[in-house]
Amino acid sequence: GYLAMKMIFAIVRKEDEGFVIERLNKEKISVTKLSSTGGFLRKGNATLMIGTEDDKVDFVINVIKEECSRRQEVMINPSYSSGSKGPVLGYTAPPVSVEVGGATVFVVNVEQFLKL
Repeated sequence: GYLAMKMIFAIVRKEDEGFVIERLNKEKISVTKLSSTGGFLRKGNATLMIGTEDDKVDFVINVIKEECSRRQEVMINPSYSSGSKGPVLGYTAPPVSVEVGGATVFVVNVEQFLKL
């Protein structure tokens, strides 16, 4: 059957990327690392591309949040805490950018997902 999919782009600090990839791979979530340069946020970034089912999006964002904020003190925006009512990311919402400690995350709807 067709699964509703999301594509998550996470721009993380170089020193955090390994921890994020390792934890997601442990959960059988595959991650593609894009080699990225330039000053989108700051020096020393890695861009991770994570395709996953809709129901795993919150889990993935939490892993990124935990791994990227663990090594620096960052105030997480309360509107994205796990205690918020309703889903953080609506299904029909346009791409959403979420600031999580030391990372920027974009979540995009995937129209079609093919494994060739």
